Amino acid sequence: MSTVDVAVIMDPIAGVHPHKDTTLALLLEAQRRGWRLLYGTPDDIWLRDGEAFGRLAALRVVDDTSTWFALGEVVVAALGELDVILMRKDPPFDAEYVFATYILQRAEERGARVVNRPQALRDVGEKAFLAWFADCVPPTLITRSLDEMRAFIDEHERVVVKPLDQMAGRSVFVTDAEDGNRNVILETVSHRGARYAMLQEYVPEIADSGDARILLIDGEPASPVLVRIPPAGDHRGNLATGALAEVRSLTDRERRICERVGPELRDRGLLFSGIDVIGGVMTELNVTSPTGIRELERMSGTPISGRVLDAIVATLG
Repeated sequence: MSTVDVAVIMDPIAGVHPHKDTTLALLLEAQRRGWRLLYGTPDDIWLRDGEAFGRLAALRVVDDTSTWFALGEVVVAALGELDVILMRKDPPFDAEYVFATYILQRAEERGARVVNRPQALRDVGEKAFLAWFADCVPPTLITRSLDEMRAFIDEHERVVVKPLDQMAGRSVFVTDAEDGNRNVILETVSHRGARYAMLQEYVPEIADSGDARILLIDGEPASPVLVRIPPAGDHRGNLATGALAEVRSLTDRERRICERVGPELRDRGLLFSGIDVIGGVMTELNVTSPTGIRELERMSGTPISGRVLDAIVATLG
């Protein structure tokens, strides 16, 4: 097809970690295909009289850990006239994030292909949407009630406590009924009952078999999968917190979870998403800015970024 104009809306590109940044992997592949790259942050997009605009800079990317990008001429563009917009802003999933999706939805309605679909980003809360797949997840509670949290811990003995709007293992705790810090953990994560928190029964298999990140491209799982093994003295299977990375094939149980979850995400317009699976149960969804491509490509040689762009092209007609 002719040259594709693709804008990426993301956190400041100067602050990414190029050796593991999935957005950079997608941009490198788009540039290799001859697509024209434009760059902006949520600060650079706005609505005027119902139309979406962006103040976007021409972008060149390089696969180099010291100098991975160069910005060029800045233009004001009608976002709806672009071919593709990649929404790759990291959580927190807060009101500002939601407001940005309204801007991008107006661009989508004017003809741009927004990945992932703005309406779906609002609807599919990465942790709360697990409730739609309760048969695939460990026992899970979402509440603001400290009493309900304590009762859940008493019932399941050891649990994971996490906020609903963060990523990369931030503010994730493991506690149990005998933990003297239990109450302060619950109060901290829930802001003393002012915010919803998620509690899940602890899945002990994470210590040995790790946390599998399975990337879904238009609802289909990519193989191999990335497995994060928590470092000694930590319970979090996040690369950002020092987890060790391995790759392996999908298990039968993981494939069944993907068959359950993938079509729902695809039908909602989530072209590129991910799920986290520990011990055969799904613990999180990833739809805002799923990661893992760089590690998978480096360790397995599988062209995941190319598959994502192929899926985007298939939607352009």
